[in-house]
Amino acid sequence: MDSTYIIMLAAFVAATALGAFVFSWLKDRQGTKAEDRLEVLAGMKSVDADNKGIMKEDLVHASSGAMTAVIRMLTERFGNLSLFFEQADSPIKFEMFLLISAGCAVLGVAIGVVAKSPAPLYPVFALLTALGPLIWLWMRRKSRFHKFETQLPEALELLGRALRSGHSLNSGLFLVSEEMPAPISTEFHIAYEQQNLGIPIEKALKGMLKRMPNLDLKFFVTAVAIQRQTGGDLAEILDKIGYVIRERFKILGLVKALTGEGRLSGTVLMAMPIAIFIAVYYLNTDYVMLLFTTEMGKQMVAGGIVMQILGAICIKKIIDIKV
Repeated sequence: MDSTYIIMLAAFVAATALGAFVFSWLKDRQGTKAEDRLEVLAGMKSVDADNKGIMKEDLVHASSGAMTAVIRMLTERFGNLSLFFEQADSPIKFEMFLLISAGCAVLGVAIGVVAKSPAPLYPVFALLTALGPLIWLWMRRKSRFHKFETQLPEALELLGRALRSGHSLNSGLFLVSEEMPAPISTEFHIAYEQQNLGIPIEKALKGMLKRMPNLDLKFFVTAVAIQRQTGGDLAEILDKIGYVIRERFKILGLVKALTGEGRLSGTVLMAMPIAIFIAVYYLNTDYVMLLFTTEMGKQMVAGGIVMQILGAICIKKIIDIKV
């Protein structure tokens, strides 16, 4: 009976979180870009070159009630929380993210009850499932960074051709935002809109660099800043930066091919203890429960977790070769 109640509670929380997410998503889509820009010009919204700009709301915004205090506390504690959501281009707001994480934690406890796992493992299931949304957001951010990095050489070459054909740098930014796919089109469009509102183009590009911390993009921003002060052929510089980026991609692909065996070995070594624990638990539950009922068993579990973490760090240091 207790298991049934827990499952029903988990289903209710998950359904509530899903409904709130759909409502928030539909509400955000009601405003248009023109309305956002008019609100900025009317002074109802502020423009900050270091943030995402006028075309999208801050994902960590003020709300009412107890959620406001929680959001403010977390924002003050983790200063880059808003930037993290912005870099991931998260479709959900922060308060909705907290609700989904709480629902996933309840769902993890329900899974532990259904699987008849030991009671000490319930917090572990709750923590692992609660981290699911954060891992999804982190992977979304990482994927967006990778797409931006692969699109950057083509964008720089397009910008260089635009400069040679007589376009200004501002027009080149607009051309990239119109011709290239997301996410690079989104970032260049934000920079273009910001400089249209009077923000210096160097500052707008530095804001884009803050949202997209990429070394190649830093070269581009630095080149633009130097060219604006001293002059020079910016188109030729952009072509050379694009060439260097493409050559670096070739070397990076070679490194990934050479370290593929090490990455696979690391994955197997990290997953093997967990798989063996699950198999032995279902084959001989009393034998495994000694790890949770005796003092020596608890120490062995703690030592095993520490060794797993140290092993993961060592393997990552071996296979992570910077190019």
